[in-house]
Amino acid sequence: MGDPLGVEATHALAAGMGGIRTAGDLVLRMQLTHKMRIDEAKAYVANKLGVDVIELADAVRMAEVREDLGIGIAEPFNGANIGMEAKFRISEVLGVRINSVERFKERAGIK
Repeated sequence: MGDPLGVEATHALAAGMGGIRTAGDLVLRMQLTHKMRIDEAKAYVANKLGVDVIELADAVRMAEVREDLGIGIAEPFNGANIGMEAKFRISEVLGVRINSVERFKERAGIK
């Protein structure tokens, strides 16, 4: 049968920094879209979120920051930004262009 938590542990390590539970998804976005090295990406994201670099890996602190900024949280509650709402906010907060957000705006006639 194998380890029931094996996939979860592997995914957590592969996603790096805990993904949406912390700021791993935001750091990875900066690395991929702007070809930043990890330290540069962490510094950029921390600056944009108004936190110290060390706080990016703190799940409790980042849950508060992500909720306050509306950039998506791991376990959304009633009224929390999810999906495209969160992507719109991520684009605004980080000051980056996200293709799906731009296509959505184009189709909706939003500039």
